[in-house]
Amino acid sequence: MSDQQSVVGVEQDPLKELYADWSEILGTAENLTIRLFRSIFDEWHQPTAEPTDVTYAEGTVGGVPGIWCYPEGADSSKVLLYTHGGGFAVGSASSHRKLAGHFAKALGVTSFVLDYRRAPEHPHPAGLEDAVSVFEALVESGIAPEDVTTIGDSAGGNLAVAAALSLKEQGKPLPGAVIALSPWLDMENKGETLVTNDATDALITVGLLEGMIAGVLGDRTSPSAPLANPLYGDYTGFPRLYITAGGAESLLDNATRLNDLATDAGVDVTLSVVDGQQHVFPFNAGHTAAADDQIAAIAKWFAG
Repeated sequence: MSDQQSVVGVEQDPLKELYADWSEILGTAENLTIRLFRSIFDEWHQPTAEPTDVTYAEGTVGGVPGIWCYPEGADSSKVLLYTHGGGFAVGSASSHRKLAGHFAKALGVTSFVLDYRRAPEHPHPAGLEDAVSVFEALVESGIAPEDVTTIGDSAGGNLAVAAALSLKEQGKPLPGAVIALSPWLDMENKGETLVTNDATDALITVGLLEGMIAGVLGDRTSPSAPLANPLYGDYTGFPRLYITAGGAESLLDNATRLNDLATDAGVDVTLSVVDGQQHVFPFNAGHTAAADDQIAAIAKWFAG
């Protein structure tokens, strides 16, 4: 089942402003080390308002460090396993804790944001292995598999999908649902919106993606390996799936192609494309109606 939506967003966009600033830095900086690259992307939290009535605690689950998000009155028997974006190389639990907190609060559950191992020091499948380890540890702790939802943005959206594919491939219990926010899935850079949306995307470029692909895949993983590139995955028996993306972003067709694959496999999938919005636009939570409305729509879907 597929339910495609389209919403018009025309308001001020703090995330787009941040991306434009990053793009200028990336386009002019010389000898940008991975440490400095990561420090830039740790600003990702800036467009996100601090969610009210949410507390945080550092923790370790399945040997993987991260940050717990605890909304007041949340159902502690249900967990969002949140994998952050950043091309598998940048971003962190800290850069994404506020966004994860908004989702946890809206959905009425807790969330654990992973600080999974990042490329290039730890190429594929390190991040995926960490996501699966956290899922299995949550289940071992007494959380029902169906009460765990894998959720992530960009490269983290890839991991949220790939974790379920990996568990399915191993014949293990699956999460109850998967939420992919502007997922980056295509390790071959074949998407047509890389060209058609190049002028409207404030951050993503082919060159940026090529560098991150080289870092995460190295020379030992094929760009068509299904657990690295979920566009080659088998979605038969896949969990309920929600996909969202911005209409202005260059990775838009990663979302639409995933929707088509899941739909063809009989998955209960919802696709929401929000016109005029940037990559991972829910980062504007608390500051734009487009972000807040999308989080509310996901909460309604989750409860349904």
